[in-house]
Amino acid sequence: MLRRTMLAVSASDRIRQIITAAPYARDVVARFVAGEGQDDALRVTGQLLGRGLLVTLDHLGEHTTDPDQAAVAAGEYIGVLGRLAAAGHARGGAAEVSVKPTAVGLGLGEHGEKTATENIARICAAAEAAGTTVTLDMEEHDKVEAVLRIHRELRGEFVTLGCVIQSYLRRSESDCAALARAGLRVRLCKGAYDAPAEVAFTDRRDVDRCYVRCLRSLLAGSGYPMVATHDPRLIEIAGTQAILAGRPVEAFEYQMLYGIRPVEQRRLAASGAQVRVYVPYGSDWYGYLTRRLAERPANLAFFLRSLASRR
Repeated sequence: MLRRTMLAVSASDRIRQIITAAPYARDVVARFVAGEGQDDALRVTGQLLGRGLLVTLDHLGEHTTDPDQAAVAAGEYIGVLGRLAAAGHARGGAAEVSVKPTAVGLGLGEHGEKTATENIARICAAAEAAGTTVTLDMEEHDKVEAVLRIHRELRGEFVTLGCVIQSYLRRSESDCAALARAGLRVRLCKGAYDAPAEVAFTDRRDVDRCYVRCLRSLLAGSGYPMVATHDPRLIEIAGTQAILAGRPVEAFEYQMLYGIRPVEQRRLAASGAQVRVYVPYGSDWYGYLTRRLAERPANLAFFLRSLASRR
């Protein structure tokens, strides 16, 4: 019920206006979003890399409705990749980027998939030149097939292009089995979108069970799993399954969101694990934040405590 309520909130323009105009909102959001511009993104990236963490940058924005706007979004990624390279942050994939296909054209009414594919190819070329990687974020359930098609089309040329699978979808176990192959980078997360029961699990326990099945498949395969979760139990299971699968620490990584469980991020990194922090930046933070709160009650509690502490 909480998850559905938060997802409804994320889609409400009226509530968006109220929250984004709240006096303390931006101060609290700063704990979860690096800032509005590339300078902010580079500053936070440098700080995290200095703490022994890896980074993936996400320029906030999605559901672009204009081809020119999609091109501008792609240009933003190309620009920040150039700056990551110039700062030495991109070397060896230490800092990479995550791209929402709808931000670069997938949702356009005409030639959306073609536009997105072309823009993502431009971003991948810039990442390759910078010495780093790109991960395609997954979005609503009705975009899954298109995103996976784009991934299949481009990974022949850009072999390090990663994708995301969400365990709340019933199809995800078979998707993971198909993707658990040499060279494929797959981020596994629970998912933060609403979907009908015929395509998605409605019970959180079923989502977690699917996550574990997907995790086992990816860790037993020959690809590169990216374990995206803040759930202590799933983190422990991932560590155990990696040992059982004979995976060295450099053959997979954990991923967590900027501002969520930073102490755990540092603890895992200090233990020798690879930990990548998902760092969003940009002014369009509302949809991102409300979906993060919908994912897990603990995230909402953390946000509310943060808001209370500002008063």
